[in-house]
Amino acid sequence: MAAAAVALSPLPALAHPHVFAEARLEVVAGNDGNIAELHNVWRFDEVFSSSVIVDFDKNGNMKLDPPELKALGETMRKSLADYHYFTTITANGAVIGVQKPDVIRVSMVDNQLIAIFAIRPEKPVPMKGRLTFGIYDPTMYTSIDFPTDGDLLIKGDGFAKCQHKVVRPNPDEVISQNTSTLTDAFFNDPTGTDMTKLFATRLEVSC
Repeated sequence: MAAAAVALSPLPALAHPHVFAEARLEVVAGNDGNIAELHNVWRFDEVFSSSVIVDFDKNGNMKLDPPELKALGETMRKSLADYHYFTTITANGAVIGVQKPDVIRVSMVDNQLIAIFAIRPEKPVPMKGRLTFGIYDPTMYTSIDFPTDGDLLIKGDGFAKCQHKVVRPNPDEVISQNTSTLTDAFFNDPTGTDMTKLFATRLEVSC
């Protein structure tokens, strides 16, 4: 199977990161008082990026030409659908699903694969109460990191009366505060529990 499909379609037996990406997330307010889109930029590590070239370089010129990049983006768009594009949105505690992006645009910059795409919530999300936004792989196969707090941000006049902060959970505190729910099943196979969200960096917005 193509490297991108393997790496971006998490495998339950592999409960630690094999692919690494640095991310930027921009949450955009709509003019109707709802969340409009989540803009994503992912930059993958050089090892994974090299393996992608091997699989998608169909003409053997050791680079990805525009048609090959387009095919890679479509592979990612399809393979990540079952995992909601690693995107989690909550509105006052309720989980909100996401729509499939129209396209995932990919490029190679300095030997690293970059993916850019926009995601919309599957239903209206009013900018009221407490909202959270995060990007993480529940299977732990892909590690997605936000290098700085400035890589998670809000955009749009609709957020004028809102406050926001970046939350980076302390793993030791998460474990101590959730001992009753983090069972042996989590430590043996976190892919089957989806409890990794407790450890994921997130953007919290209060309006």
